[in-house]
Amino acid sequence: MAEDNSRKRLGRGLAALIGDLDVPATATRAGQETRADRKVPIELIRANPANPRRFFNEEELGDLSRSIAEHGIVQPILVRPIREDADLGGARYEIIAGERRWRAAQKAGLHDVPVLIRDVEDRQALELAIIENVQRTDLNAIEEAQGYQQLIDEYDYSQADLGQVIGKSRSHVANTLRLMKLPEAVKRMVADGGLSAGHARALITVDNPQKLADRIVRDGLSVRQTEALAQAVSDAPKGGSAKKEVAQKSADTLALENRLGDLLGLKVDIHAKDNGSGELKIRYRTVEQLDEVCRRLENGS
Repeated sequence: MAEDNSRKRLGRGLAALIGDLDVPATATRAGQETRADRKVPIELIRANPANPRRFFNEEELGDLSRSIAEHGIVQPILVRPIREDADLGGARYEIIAGERRWRAAQKAGLHDVPVLIRDVEDRQALELAIIENVQRTDLNAIEEAQGYQQLIDEYDYSQADLGQVIGKSRSHVANTLRLMKLPEAVKRMVADGGLSAGHARALITVDNPQKLADRIVRDGLSVRQTEALAQAVSDAPKGGSAKKEVAQKSADTLALENRLGDLLGLKVDIHAKDNGSGELKIRYRTVEQLDEVCRRLENGS
């Protein structure tokens, strides 16, 4: 119980610490600036090696750098003092949140940057980094999952604890963590932007996510088409010929099967031929289900 209460208090403390983090990183209108504690030479700041964010889009970084060069940094970078026994390497502060701004400021040639200084422990620093990035949707889904897993592994968090502190539902945390089960190659595709989080979630339950991921990218499948294809592959009998037949169907055909199946509440198979003709099969288990299909056809509903 004491542990739970401490985490509840921690959550409120974190909310207070990030209260000023909702202002855009750059702005031009007066009155939007967040007051910094001070300005610090940029070379005295270092990145946090535990930052869950690993990928920085160079094009977006260039856009932010040009904006900072013109307007400056409006939202200060959140940092913490480096402990005296740490390997300083010339740095005196470590970034908690705002590494993207720090990188862009270097590109823009700034000599010093505004900072908010907070003396927090490693766990709070990691929580703040995740919260700030998730709130700004700066993390890709894999980085977010890795950040959650890091809190679980290093600080014994439950999924419910994470949801409370991060400000997300437990189901969101659970679904995000499931992405860690994907093969490394597929996770890289998500991290690089080749696949969305929606695509990735649809791949978790299939036998060969890499093969399906390659098809998604090759054919430009939507999330809905991917979900239909993943469901069809998973529902197909274990025989190789049946799964091969499913794999050969177009994503549009599979999505249509999924749509009709949702409308009827029954399993639907569409076998399309190259000449435009085809066959539609509706599978039912009881006479009552067949009567319901007939009723809908007769009534046009």
